[in-house]
Amino acid sequence: MRQAVDSFIDYMNVERNASPNTLAAYRNDLYQFADYLAEERGLGAGDWRSVDGETVRAYLLRLHEHGYSDATRARKIASARSLFGFLLEDGYISQDPAEYVASSRLGRSLPDTLSVEEIERLLAAAASGDSPEEMRDRTMLELLYATGMRVSELVALDVESVDLEQGSVRCFGKGSKERIVPIHAQAIRHLRSYLEEARPQMVGNASDGSLFLNQRGGRLSRQGLWLILKRYVGLANITRKLTPHTLRHSFATHLLQGGAPLRHVQELLGHASITTTQVYTHLTSEHVRSEYDGAHPRAG
Repeated sequence: MRQAVDSFIDYMNVERNASPNTLAAYRNDLYQFADYLAEERGLGAGDWRSVDGETVRAYLLRLHEHGYSDATRARKIASARSLFGFLLEDGYISQDPAEYVASSRLGRSLPDTLSVEEIERLLAAAASGDSPEEMRDRTMLELLYATGMRVSELVALDVESVDLEQGSVRCFGKGSKERIVPIHAQAIRHLRSYLEEARPQMVGNASDGSLFLNQRGGRLSRQGLWLILKRYVGLANITRKLTPHTLRHSFATHLLQGGAPLRHVQELLGHASITTTQVYTHLTSEHVRSEYDGAHPRAG
């Protein structure tokens, strides 16, 4: 059972840029849960689909019997819920076994997003420079914000994934689920320039059909893209903490603020469940409240 936990920890480290303390807390909580499933419920590595609500409730009862506080039990079940969300999106399970399990849940933190003005500054920071690497960088940033793709999805793109005539890109999300995402004219223009001018100069002996290449001509890694993003965040003088998912969160939030239906945003993001997408409605509600307070003559 621990193998799935290790995959989740790797995801939190690489894709969500979780702190070492957060990763250690997840590992401690989820190893304990995985060991309970293996040792006391007799489940094997591939038995995550056998975990149901009754199993989760029994685990909570065991924690209570061992004297864990309400806060600690809430944290441990919150860790389990995060793991279930990961397993659900990756196709290991078909439903969240903790969905209907009552517990003293910790408040869910809202995703970090950039304002439209900060996005403009970030993209402007990558707009100058005509080296192949700089053209690649601004194309990637434009594409991330234009599509809301995960970093892992972006670096997995091949040249044939892009259809410049149709203005779309084909990517594979969690569980190898394919989706077609539209891209706007400005992102298409950057992609065309990158493909025609920059990428041919970066192709090396190690190159295959990868869309975005590193300096050696191989496929750019997630870590490499994250380092590139952090560089331009610094150049744009954006001081808040960012993760590789920040542009994805910003994409979703700005679409909803602009009036896009929640179902459409769910499809664009590739979320298996609309409940995952609904977290962004809290952010847009805050935006509406802020706009109301700033505009209404009696709100001051």
